[in-house]
Amino acid sequence: MVARVAQYTLDVEDVDRMAAFWSAALGYRVDQGGDGSAKLFPPAGGHGPTVWLQGSGTPKRGKNRLHLDLTGDGDPGAEVARLVALGARHVDVGQTGNEQFVVLADPEGNEFCVLDHAPVLR
Repeated sequence: MVARVAQYTLDVEDVDRMAAFWSAALGYRVDQGGDGSAKLFPPAGGHGPTVWLQGSGTPKRGKNRLHLDLTGDGDPGAEVARLVALGARHVDVGQTGNEQFVVLADPEGNEFCVLDHAPVLR
């Protein structure tokens, strides 16, 4: 028996703003919770974990200890540009410039990466 990633939970200050960003970024549908949270679901027939946006009422502090690595359907540069247009921004967490990924932050500063290519299974 093994554990599988079923959901990614993110504490957020503004649930509506972050639901709009992450649903557009991932192509997920939003289910607003009556408790101040939102759950994002992959599109019908899609794969991947759900995302729960848990309203914290407090801003992010410090660097993430866990983050998402995303890949797009095409050109990684075009995907980065699309995410920036949605509200992401480039951040420096100590990159050298030789990485095979770009580090971005969502509108509340939560870091994530856009990989040049999907990880190779071995």
